[in-house]
Amino acid sequence: MRGSHVKRAFRYRFYPSDAQAAELSRTFGCVRKVYNLALAARTQAWARQVRVNYNETSAMLTDWKKTEELAYLNDVSSVPLQQALRHLQVAFTNFFAKRARYPRFKSRKKSRRSAEYTTSAFRFRDGNLTLAKMAEPLDIVWSRPLPEGAVPSTVTVSQDAAGRGYVSLLCEDPSVQPLPATDAAIGIDAGLDHLLTLSTGEKISNPRHERRDRARLAHAQRRLARKAKGDGANRAKARLKVARVYARIADRRRDHLHKLTTRLVRENQTIVIEDLAVGNMVKNAGLARAISDAAWSQLRGMLEYKAQWYGREVIAVDRWFPSSKLCSACGSLQQKMPLHVRTWTCDCGTTHDRDVNAAKNILAVGLTASVCGAGVRPQRKTPGGHSATKQKPLQREP
Repeated sequence: MRGSHVKRAFRYRFYPSDAQAAELSRTFGCVRKVYNLALAARTQAWARQVRVNYNETSAMLTDWKKTEELAYLNDVSSVPLQQALRHLQVAFTNFFAKRARYPRFKSRKKSRRSAEYTTSAFRFRDGNLTLAKMAEPLDIVWSRPLPEGAVPSTVTVSQDAAGRGYVSLLCEDPSVQPLPATDAAIGIDAGLDHLLTLSTGEKISNPRHERRDRARLAHAQRRLARKAKGDGANRAKARLKVARVYARIADRRRDHLHKLTTRLVRENQTIVIEDLAVGNMVKNAGLARAISDAAWSQLRGMLEYKAQWYGREVIAVDRWFPSSKLCSACGSLQQKMPLHVRTWTCDCGTTHDRDVNAAKNILAVGLTASVCGAGVRPQRKTPGGHSATKQKPLQREP
């Protein structure tokens, strides 16, 4: 990362005119259609054990535009359609590399409405952004300035379920530079009663954003449930009210996580976390709602990219590491540690707060893993021997 600027997306709210809204709606629909057609073609080819790449789907797009049935694809800018094919290519690349599941079709009602424009399909001058096929610039609320002299390389226009329009400008940000190195390191134990417990003993409360708006959400959902399917405008209005409550919850959650992760990255050189299998954990019907509201995966993602920006390191230790059962003072392992036990006393005489003790153990094993390449963990009786602690340090660019 040193010696080069970080590319960063700056997102702003915008308010389209009626003509712009109609053009964007057509574009979103065409992007979804092209993506689904290309996915169907590649899936059929995959069934025949034939791989289709981006260039071939691009040629297919040219042929689709010549047909009477799909001639409407010519009415929108071709750039977002080509970008949709590139996004599909990335999805397949991740699938073949076993980093993601097989790509899924985009739904008209559920999928994100977005379109990506490259430099040939927009004009950015004097703070005005004009997209292809539009006569007037977008009415953007510039809530924060772009970096001085920034020139967007791509522009992504999107609309969320609540009907709000957003534009994201991808620019190089010279202000993002590695922070001065420090010796500070911290271990983090994630939880539900407290969102995070730090190895320093600090406990960060869980705001429970979804619970705060649960009554409002339930009211909106009941009104939606009373609207018959196909009830036209009334059902659409009720669905929009539900979406607005969800958007309010998501906005508050994201704001809190941004502030929290920025603080942790600025104060610590090394951050050690657990490699939690959140996807499996939400299968617990009794805890799924609370786990989803805690947004541990989103928090980890923010920590990782901010650490990369500012020259910090994030280490994820094995999810099976018995951090709660291990005494951070003497290293002895307890046989059982039920969830209702929040404090316990080791045979060595040390009394532990369960979460603080876990955070201290996570920090210790993470630092050991970072230095030695494998952690020191109590041996487990597993077929084939005993595994060492896995670690996933975030590699910094030279």
